[in-house]
Amino acid sequence: MAAVLRRSCGVLKSLSRFDWRLQHTKPALKHEPRLGFNFEFTEQQKEFQATARKFAREEIIPVAAEYDKTGEYPVPLIKRAWELGLMNTHIPESCGGLGLGTFDACLITEELAYGCTGVQTAIEANSLGQMPLIIAGNDQQQKKYLGRLTEEPLMCAYCVTEPGAGSDVAGIKTKAEKKGDEYIINGQKMWITNGGKANWYFLLARSDPDPKAPAGKAFTGFIVEADTPGVQIGRKELNMGQRCSDTRGIVFEDVKVPKENVLIGEGAGFKIAMGAFDKTRPPVAAGAVGLGQRALDEATKYALERKTFGKLLVEHQGISFLLAEMAIKIELARMSYQRAAWEVDAGRRNTYFASIAKAYAADIANQLATDAVQVFGGNGFNTEYPVEKLMRDAKIYQIYEGTAQIQRLIIAREHIGRYKK
Repeated sequence: MAAVLRRSCGVLKSLSRFDWRLQHTKPALKHEPRLGFNFEFTEQQKEFQATARKFAREEIIPVAAEYDKTGEYPVPLIKRAWELGLMNTHIPESCGGLGLGTFDACLITEELAYGCTGVQTAIEANSLGQMPLIIAGNDQQQKKYLGRLTEEPLMCAYCVTEPGAGSDVAGIKTKAEKKGDEYIINGQKMWITNGGKANWYFLLARSDPDPKAPAGKAFTGFIVEADTPGVQIGRKELNMGQRCSDTRGIVFEDVKVPKENVLIGEGAGFKIAMGAFDKTRPPVAAGAVGLGQRALDEATKYALERKTFGKLLVEHQGISFLLAEMAIKIELARMSYQRAAWEVDAGRRNTYFASIAKAYAADIANQLATDAVQVFGGNGFNTEYPVEKLMRDAKIYQIYEGTAQIQRLIIAREHIGRYKK
């Protein structure tokens, strides 16, 4: 094992010597202005995609059904993904990471989700937990908390959602009271992915007791060590799908957090928490596309083998048209997440495109999973075939990291705002 880790570290170090930022849109346009819009991946992007694809097909898919059945956390797969450099890809090179862009992360995420979205969610939740620290942490905070994730396969989590505050983030009740050089945290969080496995949390809490204080000033973002006294981790929730990911409630009772663990400053938390989504929603959309692609592939292969009324399913126009519709949707969803990722890597605000990608990809993942079950017929309703798991796994994409309805609120706001300027 030690030899494997040494080899993998060597690979990661060699990869980190590449200036990955040069692979993104803005530098590319600067150095090659005649290139223009381009669908071609860089050689490094192709390598990461191929590595993730091989890992998903050879190591995740063979064990995905068993993890779904037992609900066991996929520790061996997470360790292997870490060894291959498929985790924590956003972490800056200054902290020992690869410093990959969002586009690169999306390519990896789509492939992992093709294998199992439960495994992909466990891995992607690390990126969500890290992102507030990446965009708002100082050098000392980043090196301490992001650095440790590059040294060993540790997890982190994004602690914002509460039992009474999901989409309404401004309604959270967890409180942070400053006493001397510390903050005392009291409250409860819910539906926290990696909640029972995280080494540390990004936590959003109300620091201004005035209920009329605007959200942009009322909340503060903290880094909280998971083993801090007063942190009480709840039971693993039994979910409809993505069952091997770890989802829990967490209670914070008189938890002391040093002022050094505040991100930016008091009152900056809401903007940090929301700002993370511009970078994390494209990978979530990519995960939905990975599931949708798997549904299309499974349905197509089955339709090429199954015979009804004396001919293959694909020879029935009703089935061939259904597969064609599925193919249309998956290609458009893939383009939507790539556009959102392309925008943010170019240094532009991508809120509009990120929400479009997240909303559309989540919807088509559910549609394609349902269509795949339909193609399989009665077999699709049975656990001996892979598509019923896809249908269960797909639903959460319309809920976490902003519901389908919240995405439409954002899209409408951004769209209408363009006309008001």
